[in-house]
Amino acid sequence: MKFIHQLNQQVPPLKLGDDPQIGALVNSGLLTCEPDLPLREVARRMRKARVSCILVVEAGEIAGIWSEGDTRRLDFSCETLQNTPIRELMSSPVITAPWETSLSDAASLMKKKRLRRLLVLDQQGEPLGMLTQSDLVRHQGVEHYLLMRNVGSSISRSPLRLYASLTIAEAVARLREAGVEAAVVERGRGQPPGIVTERDLIALLAEEVQASTLQELVHNELLCVPRDMSLLRAVDLLRQKGFRHLGVLECDESGQATETLCGLLSFNDILASIEYEYVNQLRAAIEARDMALRTSSENLLLAQKVIEASLDGIVVTNHEGVIQAVNPSFTTLTGYNPEEVIGKTPAVLSSGRHGADFYREMWLGLKSQGYWQGEIWNRRKNGEVYAEWLTITAIRGVDGEIRQYAAIFSDITDRKLKEEQIHALAYYDELTGLANRRLLMDRLSLALANARRHQHKMAILFLDLDLFKRINDSLGHQVGDEVLQQVAKRLQQAVREGDSVARLGGDEFTVLVPEVDSLHALESQAARLIRAVTQPLTLQQKQLVVSTSIGISVFPDDGDTAEVLLKHADTAMYRAKDAGRNSYCFYNAVMGERNYEDLALEHGLRKALEGGLLHLAWQPKIDVVSRRWVGMEALLRWHDPDLGEVSPLQFIPLAEKLGLIETLGDWVLDQVCQQLGQWIKRGYRPMPVSVNVSARQLVDADFAACIFRRLKACGVGSELLELELTESCLILEQEDGEYQLLDQLHAGGVTLSIDDFGTGYSSLSYLRKLPLSVIKIDASFVRELPGNREDGQLVKAIIGMATALGLEVVAEGVETRAQATLLQGLGCHVCQGYWLARPASTEQISQWLRESGESGLWPHFPEDWEPLLTES
Repeated sequence: MKFIHQLNQQVPPLKLGDDPQIGALVNSGLLTCEPDLPLREVARRMRKARVSCILVVEAGEIAGIWSEGDTRRLDFSCETLQNTPIRELMSSPVITAPWETSLSDAASLMKKKRLRRLLVLDQQGEPLGMLTQSDLVRHQGVEHYLLMRNVGSSISRSPLRLYASLTIAEAVARLREAGVEAAVVERGRGQPPGIVTERDLIALLAEEVQASTLQELVHNELLCVPRDMSLLRAVDLLRQKGFRHLGVLECDESGQATETLCGLLSFNDILASIEYEYVNQLRAAIEARDMALRTSSENLLLAQKVIEASLDGIVVTNHEGVIQAVNPSFTTLTGYNPEEVIGKTPAVLSSGRHGADFYREMWLGLKSQGYWQGEIWNRRKNGEVYAEWLTITAIRGVDGEIRQYAAIFSDITDRKLKEEQIHALAYYDELTGLANRRLLMDRLSLALANARRHQHKMAILFLDLDLFKRINDSLGHQVGDEVLQQVAKRLQQAVREGDSVARLGGDEFTVLVPEVDSLHALESQAARLIRAVTQPLTLQQKQLVVSTSIGISVFPDDGDTAEVLLKHADTAMYRAKDAGRNSYCFYNAVMGERNYEDLALEHGLRKALEGGLLHLAWQPKIDVVSRRWVGMEALLRWHDPDLGEVSPLQFIPLAEKLGLIETLGDWVLDQVCQQLGQWIKRGYRPMPVSVNVSARQLVDADFAACIFRRLKACGVGSELLELELTESCLILEQEDGEYQLLDQLHAGGVTLSIDDFGTGYSSLSYLRKLPLSVIKIDASFVRELPGNREDGQLVKAIIGMATALGLEVVAEGVETRAQATLLQGLGCHVCQGYWLARPASTEQISQWLRESGESGLWPHFPEDWEPLLTES
């Protein structure tokens, strides 16, 4: 059980007109329980704490409330009732109000929702206390009202009468049907009536009393008062006795109470009878009167101070528009001193930008509506024209006639300039000045609507500059930007009037043709654009030629929405590039179906490079004889939120095709060097890491120098890096310069290896000429070992050849103990595969490095593994 205590506060009695915050009034504790607590224990806790409700709290949050009033919903004939978890009986959600809510607003809320209690929250939104009906009556400040009304005025119905012989279940059902919280109990001739309330039912549920009928449950005599007693006296009596109900007796003609019971009085009846609207209006009237009395002597001075301190310019004129007064800010904004304008009309500020009609409409609005508001251009004393936001209000006399005009204005010139800049940034490309994607989509939507209305065709031409990346990489981004700017100008000059050119980003442009006469005309326009772009450009006193590929989609044949048309034009553009670039291509449905998967993969790869969706996995290499961890391979992985886990077999060839493989390779090398440096700084003993290198990277003469710079910047020794070359890299025509590049890497301490050996054009001459150190046996030769005799002979031959040339051998794809045993017997001791270690995350590798320590022993060998002592 948890009881949230509140400090009891002594709240002074309120006067009519006061409307305190409810946070200052609540002073009772909040009883809470868990949702699975049985009803019996809930009732006991409520009895012990002497509260009428309990909050149900789950996981630190208030889940519901159960109160005395909920007892009337129970079926007391149910034998398992007291064992029912409170979560099945509670009310939810709990109605709350913040601590700063006024008492009158809280009273209105409780009356509107028919609540007997309201949970009050503190400034942090935590439970503060419970506001009850008795709190409302006690603090509402309606003592005078209660004094003037008698008890009978709050009685609207006869009391519910129950015979003492009724069972508890029957009595509760009668209470529920009548919608009352208490009933008079007739206990038989000669005995005074008793009363049964919800609090008696709580005691029964708590097993403080044992009863099956009202006769056994009810022992209290009903306290009665005469009908003509004042409500204030009745409220005091309820407080003194600690009761919630009083019986009300009829009075005879002389005012004496009779024995006839006419009703039951509760706080709920009292609240229902209080005329809140009357009290609130009276309170508001008193407050307004007091405020007027307090401020009447200060109004003139305050108005003068406000006018003088205002940052806005203020002008007061007579009914004819002649200036009578201005404030200091008027001089600051316009440059005119008061003596230069008083006695003149505001026409002295006219900029000349507005005609007579503008001022005529202004004065008509002023006279008919009493005010005018809008933007206007005026002129300062120094001749500068500026924009201002002006509000003019007519001041009328007691007779309703306009006596004066008051004008307030502020300088909005800077704001208008900023709005224009923001508009330009939002809708125009900053580099070229062309429309951007947002403005293109707006124009495209309008063009589509017009094409539908008039039933004509429209088209989108999607342009992408060919091999533009080479310009940025070789000549720099500044030259690339100049190329884009000149291409943008040429496109604008080459399109027809009414067509719209936009830059989507990078080197992508579009031309919107809102009305198409024929497909032949589109072909001519595409050819004209290609000719315009391919004209030689003069940049930095050099001539440069660029070309473009164009994709074309037509409404309604290729799509009926802006997004679809743009996507299909993009698809057609890539088909034009595949066809040899510097050409155009129309979209067709077959093309879209065939290229959808490739396009999704391509867009995903470009997004992955920009958005950091790529990551590395690391697969250890283990010497099965010495049990040592001798190295690991860095493997590039791509998990796309839309495409899922994409295989390197899919995206590596795509990167080669798109010219992105160098970017991918550089990213992997950067990540490997940085991670090795981090492991070294942490005191780990990292293993050498092998990285696959593409043929495109080996063409770069500066490749070796870049490698060494990376290693030095990260504090990593070159012996920790191994570059894996595929045989496809070596069957290309080799130049002496490329052999020199490999020699430089080898001389600098970087290990070179041949990956997937045996799957390509294997040549002993390459093995003899190149500075190689390692041969990796492809997993395809290992997969069917030891069962496949032919693969076994090939592996044996590769190992024998490597041994003769003094090269180390690593077997890929080792997945079973039998494969490792056979390879060890043939002389290959280093294995890489699922049998000993799957590709792992950086965090897992760090854990393994901690486990292996300085010894370098692989910590996860099978316990029964015994290496062969001799070769078989």
